[in-house]
Amino acid sequence: MVSYNCDDAIAAITIDDGKVNALSLAVLAELNAALDRAEQDDAVVILAGRDGVFSAGFDLPVLRGGGPDALAMLRAGFELAARLLTYPRPVVIACTGHAVAMGVFLLLCGDYRVGATGPYKITANEVAIGLTMPRAAVEICRQRLTPAHFNRAVVLAETFFPADAVAAGFLDRTVQASSVPEVTRGVAAQLATLDRSAHEATKRRARAQALDAIRSAIDADVAAYSVQAPAS
Repeated sequence: MVSYNCDDAIAAITIDDGKVNALSLAVLAELNAALDRAEQDDAVVILAGRDGVFSAGFDLPVLRGGGPDALAMLRAGFELAARLLTYPRPVVIACTGHAVAMGVFLLLCGDYRVGATGPYKITANEVAIGLTMPRAAVEICRQRLTPAHFNRAVVLAETFFPADAVAAGFLDRTVQASSVPEVTRGVAAQLATLDRSAHEATKRRARAQALDAIRSAIDADVAAYSVQAPAS
């Protein structure tokens, strides 16, 4: 469900489950394995979805079902987000279509995000579907979205489209869907010229407060979910 290809120190990691790229425990494990390979290859990362879908977020039936699998998935998803924020080389995300819930939170953890133009939804829809926004998700959104858009996205579950997602902070640039692979490759090649040590140290320094807040929020979310969720 996750493919890996490294060429010229640029690692292309692509999620494609043939459906909506739900972030199940299996997919999250494959993503972490791909990032392990990218670190071993000392590669800049391009993280992409399938045509028309970046990711629809967590496997919702598992999440709603509760129990140990839901708890493990919740922790793994947000720990993956924190890992992307601290990955030692630049991370370029190709938002190839819809990005929903945990898909949005991963999108917000890229260093540079290129979105495909089209009728694609970018939304943290938790409130709309009756879920209280996880604390970790709030902190991830806070560190990237503009203040006005943060409120609309998190508290009001507003749906954004690529045309207005750049101003909100979800994306850095939009291009025609057919151009996404070429453009993301070009961005990755340019970012690969950055000084490795300076990039990693600056990234960690710039995001230190946000990462502290995200990691504390993950622990609080897991503790709260452990108490509230039904046993499977």
